[in-house]
Amino acid sequence: MFTVYGIPNCNTVKKARTWLEQNGVEYSFHDYKKKGISPEKIQDWFKKFPWEKLVNKAGTTWKALTDEEKVLVQNEKSAIELMVTKTSVIKRPVIEDENGNAVALGFSEKEYEEIFL
Repeated sequence: MFTVYGIPNCNTVKKARTWLEQNGVEYSFHDYKKKGISPEKIQDWFKKFPWEKLVNKAGTTWKALTDEEKVLVQNEKSAIELMVTKTSVIKRPVIEDENGNAVALGFSEKEYEEIFL
């Protein structure tokens, strides 16, 4: 069973969840807007994805930050601090396998076929 991390109203998360459901992939959903996310969990994701990929600089949350806030995000530690306090800045969805290892970031049908089918 996979775990999908994201927020339910995100279009990319909706696409990912629809694809998983249509392809019979079982998953649970973790809404980190409501449930939060731990620094340890984010640190685990860094084993698969660099912090530069996990911080969604194309999103509205990042764009709403002040220049002073943006310049402070320079490494894993500062990225974790931002992602824990402003969960919407995390690129989504992040999908983990049953062992808690991150296996996918964002949505790509081709990538999902390789991972889940």
